[in-house]
Amino acid sequence: MVKVVQGALRGQGKRFGIAVARFNEVVTERLLQGALDALRRHGGADGAVTVVWVPGAFELPTACRWLAQAGVDALVMLGAVVRGGTDHYDYVCSGVTDGAMRVGLDTGLPLGIGVLTCSEMEQALARAGGEHGNKGEDAAIAALTMLDVRAQLPASATARSAGPGAGRTG
Repeated sequence: MVKVVQGALRGQGKRFGIAVARFNEVVTERLLQGALDALRRHGGADGAVTVVWVPGAFELPTACRWLAQAGVDALVMLGAVVRGGTDHYDYVCSGVTDGAMRVGLDTGLPLGIGVLTCSEMEQALARAGGEHGNKGEDAAIAALTMLDVRAQLPASATARSAGPGAGRTG
């Protein structure tokens, strides 16, 4: 018989780290509110959430790595990168994406990514509690789901996913 693993939304007793970019704060404050609402709705306690504000989206992966080292169970990354007239947008988006992947793979922790990459501010606002929902909420839901998926897998499988040397005792 095939074993199917699907994550449930269970935040009780878990610690969460949320890294939020200050750049485009009018958007990221709304993303943060969506993430916090989702965690609360699914049993996460305010006292079990650490929010770290960083200057911009490029700093988010580093802050998530620090939160992982501080002992959280899951991570949420929130930011808004809006295209301008230069190539800066492309470099920031690429750096954030690569950094997020590295944090997830190196730490083995669930990571919900709510970093908007939009052509204009109106698109970002529409995805931060506007007509297209709240991607901060979606990121928190992804972190909760992956946290439960990981809990359902054998400990040896999740230890191997935490990077080189993870799970070794000697």
